[in-house]
Amino acid sequence: MVIDFNTLYNFPSRFDRVFEEFFKSPMGDERRLAYPPLNLSNDDANIYVRAELPGVELADVELTLSDKTLVLKGERSAPQGKYYRQERQSGVFHRVVNIAVPVDRDKVKAVMADGVLTVTLPKAEDVRPRSINIEIA
Repeated sequence: MVIDFNTLYNFPSRFDRVFEEFFKSPMGDERRLAYPPLNLSNDDANIYVRAELPGVELADVELTLSDKTLVLKGERSAPQGKYYRQERQSGVFHRVVNIAVPVDRDKVKAVMADGVLTVTLPKAEDVRPRSINIEIA
């Protein structure tokens, strides 16, 4: 006769999980709730901010660039009706993106295509990488 104790080996972790769920913040994980979801990337010349905004009208979106932040504000309206399940967020949204690099403000571009807002922030000339020629003496 073989007695299997494998089900008891995970008992401490299962017990800890009960307490984690009980003491978890009612607001949930802030990163998971952040809307709209953003992708930040960069290359030698630009910083790119891409935000998923399907179903949001361009007139309902406002972008503001300050010295060190890009602020994305707007509102996504929900169609009226009875819902059995509603997973797509609606209402007012506000995201702040910290920018640690000086940006050339006159060349900033924002384009909305297929529900994705792409903001291109060109880096200022003085912070771009430069190659230096080495001369033989």
